[in-house]
Amino acid sequence: MLISVYVPLLITMVIAVSAPRAAPLLAPRPAAWSLASAALVASLGWLGSLALLTFAGLAQIPEVAEEGRWSVAAVRASDPVYLTVAAVAALALLASLAGLVVAATRQLRHLRWARRECRLLPGDTELAVLDMELPEAFALPGAPGRIVVSRGMLRCLGDREREALLAHERAHLRGRHHLFQTLWRLTAAVNPLLRPLSGAGGFALERWADEEAAVRVGDRTVVAHAVGRAALATSANRSRPALAATGGAVPQRVRALLAPPPPRRALPFVAGAALLVVCCASLADAATDSEQMIETAQHAACVATEAAAAPPHGPCCEHRHDHDHERLAGPVRHR
Repeated sequence: MLISVYVPLLITMVIAVSAPRAAPLLAPRPAAWSLASAALVASLGWLGSLALLTFAGLAQIPEVAEEGRWSVAAVRASDPVYLTVAAVAALALLASLAGLVVAATRQLRHLRWARRECRLLPGDTELAVLDMELPEAFALPGAPGRIVVSRGMLRCLGDREREALLAHERAHLRGRHHLFQTLWRLTAAVNPLLRPLSGAGGFALERWADEEAAVRVGDRTVVAHAVGRAALATSANRSRPALAATGGAVPQRVRALLAPPPPRRALPFVAGAALLVVCCASLADAATDSEQMIETAQHAACVATEAAAAPPHGPCCEHRHDHDHERLAGPVRHR
């Protein structure tokens, strides 16, 4: 446990630095799924490592050891985790859990607001057109979701560009991209080191919707023009929703649309998957070591108790258990 418990913490730092840089090398859809998987596994590994370090420190407290009936000396001998390290891990664990609760509460409120707004929008179709001059276009998740476009935005675009804009927003709803955003926000609340994954993931979602719109329209240049014109029209609007066609780094998105479709690369995906497997394996190994540590400490406490209460050379816990089992089973007949 001494080494394996720290491996998930190290892998979390590596993912926080490397994943945002490797995501542009993948196609948008695999990049979004890879970033979501990396954020989830890294945050769980972070919490698991902090929990195991905290438990290793608590196990060395005499009052806790007395309640659990194990030997403090045996715990310290088999798992030398300093109390200072355990205390820091406990504080970090409490901060992570508190951040998770706060972020989860905010996301639930946001989803409830989105569902309520969907019901209040005019009409009963997927598209809701607002009678306002301010250019606006975004996807509003709900049950089902709605695409909100203002008349000012429709006037800024041509017919095919409108089709591209709607295809982009429809891709957000069909892919349930708000769930990806929720996951990244929760994991960033658990571990602030994972915040870069949220930014890279948001860009991947916009690129994902761009590519689906390009397939739907059949012309990447039209989608690029729609994204550029929509961004210019809403440049003065600072309160743009997250799932909007004007979200993300617009120049990079337009440049990608004017280029050929992104190729499929397996190396970044395989490297990231290997890191996540190592993270899970190390956490499982650390948990197994902790279980064995407690069993050894409990056995040591049992032996020490019997040695103090029984005469010299008395039976230990395991021998007494075997003796009781033979007594209950009755005499053995030899043939």
